[in-house]
This record gives sequence, structure tokens and C-alpha cells, in this order.
Amino acid sequence: MADPLYELLAPYLDRSSSPGSIPTSSDPVVEKYLNRLSTLPLSSLTSQEPQSLAQSSHSTLLSIQSLSSRSNAAVIASSDHLSSLQETLPLLAQEADRLQHDIPKLDESAATFSTLYSRSTENEVLDRRKKALLMERNADRLADILDLPALLSSAISSLAAQGASNTTNYSAALDLYSHIKRLHLLYSDSPIVNSIYAQTESAMQDLTSHLLSSLRAPNIKLAAGMRTVGWMRRVAPELDATDNRIRNREGLLGYLFLICRLSTLITTLSALEPLRQLADQEAETRLRKAPVATKGTTGNDSAWHGGQQTERYLKKYIEIFREQSFSIVSMYKSIFPAAADNSTAEDIQLPFKSLDLRSTPASSKQGANPNGTELLPSALSTFPSHLIDLLFENLTRYLPNVLDKTSRESLLTQVLYCAGSLGRLGGDFSLRIAMLHPRAAIGTGDDDDKDADNDWVEVMKKHRELAGRLEVLASNVGTGKGASREGSLRIKS
Repeated sequence: MADPLYELLAPYLDRSSSPGSIPTSSDPVVEKYLNRLSTLPLSSLTSQEPQSLAQSSHSTLLSIQSLSSRSNAAVIASSDHLSSLQETLPLLAQEADRLQHDIPKLDESAATFSTLYSRSTENEVLDRRKKALLMERNADRLADILDLPALLSSAISSLAAQGASNTTNYSAALDLYSHIKRLHLLYSDSPIVNSIYAQTESAMQDLTSHLLSSLRAPNIKLAAGMRTVGWMRRVAPELDATDNRIRNREGLLGYLFLICRLSTLITTLSALEPLRQLADQEAETRLRKAPVATKGTTGNDSAWHGGQQTERYLKKYIEIFREQSFSIVSMYKSIFPAAADNSTAEDIQLPFKSLDLRSTPASSKQGANPNGTELLPSALSTFPSHLIDLLFENLTRYLPNVLDKTSRESLLTQVLYCAGSLGRLGGDFSLRIAMLHPRAAIGTGDDDDKDADNDWVEVMKKHRELAGRLEVLASNVGTGKGASREGSLRIKS
């Protein structure tokens, strides 16, 4: 029914448009409309259908106008793209062919990259990248390690201002040094650690200088000395190592301690230089008048009556020597007890060393190295002898200037006190006083020489008498008898 109806209405279709725009009978829209027309009565076709078509046309026109107004830009853009589509599609096909040709090369390059930079193989670039990542993760630790030399230098610099009494800075500096040494042992191949260790060694030289200055302090106490030696053991452990050439076990650190204290003693005694110069002047005056006195001149102008400045100098010298020598030896024995025990036998024989009366013990023949060389003596066995030689060198040089008997006995008594002080530590040298001849250098006669030889005998008698009374007083302390014997301690001059 639709085809005949379509043939009936076909002549009335608009032929002005393009032939392709005329719908055919097979069009679903046309077929649907024709089927609808076949169901309508004739009256509806003549009266209602034209109005319905006019209304639908007007509605469609309004919709088309509204759509064109809303989508004007999109329609124009679509039109432009549609016009360029003929050129774009060939280019797209060309690029697709090139991509298809390059995909095997890309796949080959990806496989090569995966093989080259695989974690299972060694690669220099990957190693550098791993090191860079490791350094980035440990940047804070590296910064702390790089700050160690600065911290150590800061701790050491503060020691110069605060002195050895501040033990915190010493302990902190030594702890830092121990940490850096441990790092150097663990990572000896690291250039950074080696550089830090080199800077640390330079700073530790300054710390060693501070410690040596502390050992040379004039009024160092036992506690400070023990702390300083303990720090020296940590700073320079090689000094504390036992040397096969030395008899005792204090190592070279004991020698260093005695050298520092001897330097302090010499520096302290050098403060008496003005008095020593006056004593030298008196010695020159005495030597000029000595030949005249030898010829028998009895004039008052030729006789020697000086010695006051020499007496002042010797008194100060002996007093300083007694205090410092006792302090040095006692402090050494407290700091190095093992060395003190080993040298006790040699210390007991010190009074006879200068007189060559000491016999060589049989055990000394066994104290030799395997190569046949003789072992070095311990420091404590030879140091008191060196101190005594310093004292007697001055006494031999300046004591002849003092001719007053009372002054000379006072000086000899002071020397005996010094000998007794060292004697408590095993270095008694009271017998060497017999070798002092105060007037021998003047040459005033045989009788005066005999008197001079007997001076030390009288001084020894008085000294022993006083020592005996002190022992009696000490034995009666606590029994109530000490007060009754107090008057017996006075000695006649």
C-alpha cells in the first residue's frame, strides 16, 4: 500500500534540491508516514493533515534555528576540520606506518637498556647513582662526622682559657679522639675519614702541648698530676708501652713526667738569678783575696768577711730544692707505683753511688737484652742522683763563700733536712756532706781546714740528737708524757 501511495505523491515532492536529498519509499521515516496516511479517513486528509504538516514544519524550523544558534561555533569548527580531514588522514596513515616500522627498534632499545642497567649486573653509572642515594640518605651523619675536627679543636681551644682544672673538656676531647680513631680503624680506605684523622692528629698535638704544660705547672697537685698522666696515656698510648730496653714498667711516660717536673724545678730555681749573681760577685771577691790570705797577710782589708748574699741564695735554693724534689719523687711513686716497686732496691743504694762503694748485684748481670746490650736503668733509680748532683754542684761552688760558723752550720742543717726528706723516699744523701770542704778553696791554713772538716760532724751530731728527741716525743704521744719532755727539745746553739 505504501508504494502506490508513494508513487501517487512523488510528483508533488520538491525537485529543486539535489537528487540525493529526495527520500525514497524504502526510507523508514517515509514508510512510517505513508502507513499512517493509509489509516486516516478522507476528511482528515483534507482538513486536519495540512495543518498538522504545517505545524510540524514550523516546529522543525524553530528547532533547526535554535540548534544553529547554540552550535554555531561547533558547526563551523566541525566544518573546518572536515575540510582538512582529507589532508590529515594521509599524514596519520604515514605516521602510523613509521611507528609500526620503529616499534622493533624501540623494543630492542628497551631490552638493551633493561639488560645494561639490571640490578644483577655491575654498572658504573648505577654504582654512582647508588652512592649518591646512599650519601643523600646519610647526609646528616656525614655532616656530624665532618664536624668532629671542629668540635675537637673547639674543646682543645677552651682548655687554654680554662686551664687543666676543667676536666670536662679534656674528657670530651679524648672521647672525640677515641671515636675518630675507631672510625679510622674501621674505614681506613675512606679519603674523608683519613682527612678527618689527619686534622685530628694536628689538633691532638695541641692537646699534648696543653698536657705537657700542665705537667710543668709550678704548683701541680697529686690528683691533677694523676689525671694529666691518665690523659697522656690516652693521647699517646705508645709512651706508656713497655720498652724492652728499660728495666721498669712505667714506659717512656715516666721519663717524660720527670723531665717536665725537672724543667719546672729549674725554672723555679732560675727565679733566684739576682741572688746568684750577688753570690758570684762574692765568689770573685773571695778568690781575689784568697792568695793574699795564703801569704800570711793579717790586715783587715785583705781578710774575707763576706758571704751574706751567698747565704741568702743557698737558703732559698735549698728550701725550694727540698720542697720540689720531695714533691717530684713522691708524686712519681704515687702515679707509677709499679715502677717505684721495681726501683726500690736501687733507690736504697743511692747514698753510696757517688762514693763508688756500692757493689754490683749478681742479678744485674742477668738484666741484659738478648742482643747483649745492657738494659737502661729505671728513671726513679737515677733521677734522685741527678737532683743531688745539682744540689751539690751549687753547694761546692758557693758554700766556700760562707765562713761564719753559725751560718755554715745552719746551711748544713738545712741540707740534712733535705737529705732526710728524700731519705723517706729512698734517696738519703747525708753521707755526701762529708765531701764538702767549705774553706778548702780559700786556703787559710791546715787548722782551719780541720775545723771545716769537723763542721759536718758537729751538724750530724746535733741533727741526730734532735731526731732522737723527736722520736722520744713521738713515742710518748697519747700517754700524757709528751708535755713533760717539751723542754728537752731545745738545742744549744
